Amino acid sequence: MTTSSADWQARQYSIFEEERTRPVRDLLNATRAQTARTAVDLGCGPGNSTETLIAHAPNASVIGIDSSSDMIDAAKKRLAHVEFGLADISAWQAEGPFDLILANAALQWVPDHETLFPSLVGKLSKGGQLAVQMPDNLDEPAHRLMREAAADGPWRDKLKGVERTARYRADWYYAMLKPRCARVDVWRTTYHHPLEGGVDAIIEWFKGSALRPFLAKLDASETSAFLDRYRAGLKTAYTVFDDGSLLLPFPRLFIVATR
Repeated sequence: MTTSSADWQARQYSIFEEERTRPVRDLLNATRAQTARTAVDLGCGPGNSTETLIAHAPNASVIGIDSSSDMIDAAKKRLAHVEFGLADISAWQAEGPFDLILANAALQWVPDHETLFPSLVGKLSKGGQLAVQMPDNLDEPAHRLMREAAADGPWRDKLKGVERTARYRADWYYAMLKPRCARVDVWRTTYHHPLEGGVDAIIEWFKGSALRPFLAKLDASETSAFLDRYRAGLKTAYTVFDDGSLLLPFPRLFIVATR
């Protein structure tokens, strides 16, 4: 039995499921999810965030949306009783109203936040909440070295413009959402994830997320050379402990906007 690239992507993302799920639990703990009757998980991935949403909002009718068919397939296998749909977040047309819109580690991939966020708030019921968590780690060595490896090699033309560089500060989101909402909470947390297996564990982590756009442009030989260059940089930037483990600092930005 062969494994498709789609199956691989969903499985790769799920390797570090506990670490990826902890932030969405922290996010939902800051909402009134338990009172929600209608909820949607935007960018639901393989369903780990949807499962967490259901646990926090036991009385809600929940749907999950993702633009990746392999992630939707994995989510359906995980939660057969939940409605999942294939859609791009920026083109998502459902009007709502929703009591809770969750977007966990998804909106950083979607452009035009000055339009997107007000649109999502407009789909909320009165008192409804938009709960967002986004990685805020573009300045971390793991991302900086990824960009440097992309720019320093025979693949540089292939990878030009692939890196994710657009970002806004917490005060930008607050200023944009405050006139449209009754309350806006914004905070930033840095997680320090313990990983086993040295810097190769960092590579495995980002193969399920930030490395994907880079590797999708490369053939097998280029992928191997690119990862070798990336690995060499990581070895200079991260301390590996005597038992082979390391800590991966991972800043994340959280927003809970109540209409």
